[in-house]
Amino acid sequence: MFEEASEVFDNMFKSSFPLTFIVFIPAVLILVSPLPAEAAHEFTVYRMQQYDLQGQPYGTRNAILNTEARTVEAEVLSRRCVIMRLADFSYEKYQKALRQSAGAVVIILPQNMSVLPQDIVQQFMELEPEMLATETIIPVYFAMEDDELLSIYTQTLTSSTSQGSLSAAEVLLHTATANGFQMVTSGAQSKAVSDWAITSLEGRLAGVGGEDLPTIVVVAHYDSFGVAPWLSYGADSNGSGVSMLLELARLFSKLYTYKRTHAGYNLLFFLSGGGKFNYQGTKRWLEDNLDHTDSSLLQDNVAFVLCLDTLGNGDSLHLHVSKPPKEGTPQYQLLKELEMVVSNQYPEVKFSMVHKKINLADDMLAWEHERFGIRRLPAFTLSHLPSHRLAQRSSIMDVRPTVDMKKLSRNSKIVAEALARVIYNLTEKSAPGDLQIFTEQMQVQEEQLSAVVDWLTAQPRAAQLVDKDSSVVTTLEYHLARYLKDVKKHYVKADKRDPEFVFYDQLKQTMNAYRVKPAIFDLLLAVCIAAYLGVMYFAIQVSELAATSFVFFLLSAYQSTLCLLCLCRTLEFCTVWFIGLRSLKQKHTEACHPTTL
Repeated sequence: MFEEASEVFDNMFKSSFPLTFIVFIPAVLILVSPLPAEAAHEFTVYRMQQYDLQGQPYGTRNAILNTEARTVEAEVLSRRCVIMRLADFSYEKYQKALRQSAGAVVIILPQNMSVLPQDIVQQFMELEPEMLATETIIPVYFAMEDDELLSIYTQTLTSSTSQGSLSAAEVLLHTATANGFQMVTSGAQSKAVSDWAITSLEGRLAGVGGEDLPTIVVVAHYDSFGVAPWLSYGADSNGSGVSMLLELARLFSKLYTYKRTHAGYNLLFFLSGGGKFNYQGTKRWLEDNLDHTDSSLLQDNVAFVLCLDTLGNGDSLHLHVSKPPKEGTPQYQLLKELEMVVSNQYPEVKFSMVHKKINLADDMLAWEHERFGIRRLPAFTLSHLPSHRLAQRSSIMDVRPTVDMKKLSRNSKIVAEALARVIYNLTEKSAPGDLQIFTEQMQVQEEQLSAVVDWLTAQPRAAQLVDKDSSVVTTLEYHLARYLKDVKKHYVKADKRDPEFVFYDQLKQTMNAYRVKPAIFDLLLAVCIAAYLGVMYFAIQVSELAATSFVFFLLSAYQSTLCLLCLCRTLEFCTVWFIGLRSLKQKHTEACHPTTL
């Protein structure tokens, strides 16, 4: 095949070299004009949340990306992939990209978020709920910064900002000659995940002394939440609550091991799933125990439900309640015991009760205890946060360094001491407020708390990523089984006809940045090639006309020469004839009149 092609080219060049040269050059330019698409960088991107809750869509609704990169400083962002660094991110810039119908947004995050200035962290945490509040048509991705990605951003920023101070012609020339980056994702369009199961776990320590014993329920949700599921590690919210629950289970399992300290309270520990999605796991657990069974600890005599949420930092503790406890009730007793332990043993901690009524009109419940309050179970949530609206409860900035192990250990001991005083009725027995039960070999183990928090924050725990067979669920089940009895799993799946929640896939993808010439370069090159071919065609046409005119001139000149030559021949013949005729006449005259000698 190559020999035949070579023979064809040889014949072309031999037969008509100028014509072949004129045609061959544009063909080569057309074939090699765009720079070969070279993958400048391949990196992992994490898509913004996409879910439906109570029929309301949230987050981004698209996952496919194949468009040219720009920074937000560019004048035109339509159908472009807008790249931003977190240090330069603002809600106004984000809205600018959306208003101009950008093709996508990619936000570059630092590898170590703990090194960011606190004002930037706080600003972004406050913006996350606003980004998720309404659905976004374009895909929004997050990427971790590295040297190559930073280089791509710098080059794109230079290209975007340099156009503002140039003239129109300079902008056109710069746009045509500059190198750009085409951002392309490898995944498909997102679709709803069917039959996804949210898993919750429970375990118990049975009390001693009778049939109708009061039950204390300790609850913590284990899933995390943030603007991007694969970046949601939930260190403080609610890794701290889970680690405290496991530590409380360990401590009270030891107390319940000995007959002397085996109390007359049932202790029920519950790790709920789907906490960040309106506490779906807790809702189904309550339905199963209160509506679909005849025998349950929740149906008998519930003293109170203590929910643990965001307890890994701060020097304050707030007991959030939907209804202030009445004097003489177990929940009022816990309130007073917490106040006593804090005031006598940890005076640096500020303790208060925060009252907020349940607002059923809200799409999301404020705290987990409200799920129990709706079912008329006495419940409250303990947290170092004074309000449920604070951004650190649902942020990708909630990473391991946000948890202070000293303060988590201190708060765990406060809760353990207060619960013990309630269970063993120490105040009624006139025990002093500074009495410490958990000391020496029964003390709170900070190393144990730290190990659990480290493990929890080693992987994202968004509800969309934790299925019933995940390592998170199996490991939590293992830890509960070490200390508790009758450990069970509970599953909740969305109703197929009227789902309360819907999750979507394609949350983690690979993105390629290809180094390419802009589209206007191809257009400009096509115009140049067309102009070149037009000039060549015109030149050929003009040459043919000139050649034809020259030949016609030569033919005319030749014909004129022939005519002139014929005229000359005719004149010569006439001259000769006239001279000959005159000579004959002279001879005749001389013959008729001879000269006299």
